[in-house]
Amino acid sequence: MRDLESRITTFSRDGLRFDVTDAGPLDGDVVVLLHGFPTDRTSWDRVAARLHEAGLRTLAPDQRGYSPTACPPDRDAYRLDELVADVLGLVEASGRERVHLVGHDWGGALAWLVAGNHPTRIASLTVLSTPHPAAMSRAWRTGTEQKRKSWYMAAFQVPRLPERALAARFDRLMARSGLPAADRSRYAVRLAHADALTGPVNWYRAARHSGVGAHRVEVPTTYVWGSRDPFLGRTAAELTREHVTGDYELVELDAGHWLPETRDAESAAAILHRVARAG
Repeated sequence: MRDLESRITTFSRDGLRFDVTDAGPLDGDVVVLLHGFPTDRTSWDRVAARLHEAGLRTLAPDQRGYSPTACPPDRDAYRLDELVADVLGLVEASGRERVHLVGHDWGGALAWLVAGNHPTRIASLTVLSTPHPAAMSRAWRTGTEQKRKSWYMAAFQVPRLPERALAARFDRLMARSGLPAADRSRYAVRLAHADALTGPVNWYRAARHSGVGAHRVEVPTTYVWGSRDPFLGRTAAELTREHVTGDYELVELDAGHWLPETRDAESAAAILHRVARAG
């Protein structure tokens, strides 16, 4: 176990080294914050500051494909089992038996899988925007709403072209999706380049080749969803409650997709309420 009095700036797994922002009281309960696509660990800065004020310690990693020293070239290196193992590696590096887990967008999808497959390591779960993967799949199969909102997932299966198209139009596309100018400019420094986007886009390409089960979640869970989310619809949001057997709360906001950046107060309040209820 790691010395609980030391900060974590990186952690390593399987030859890769991940950058981490470790902040807040060292002796506070640990909250792991998983970013989504195409952002990075700084997406949590405003939320994390509010958690620190409440006495919590936060660990926000740049995930696989985003950390400069954790960008393997092969698609299969981004299978869900690898991504789950990365999160567990950070939990182990924290020195804690259990952590409170929070995720947004792809980080949210990953958080559902970690909690469903490794409940003994997770004290509570808060997911922003992303429904449970099984609910997402059901919504996709049974209606047109989610198919319409998720068209880009199929487009991302094409080799090389998605990275080039997204890099060329990064600011315009992120603006249309509702991401504030300061945030999209910050992410663009690292990600608005085709080569830098290959790892992040490989999360989509590798997902269909992964075998991690989308189990029901037994840990205490809060799901925060924006009713104006352009990517994730109401059907999947409402179906999510059927995939949680533990204490569950749905928090619906009159908001879009980028909740950590645009609704940091409400997001932090939901996390703090869940952490408190988990004891």
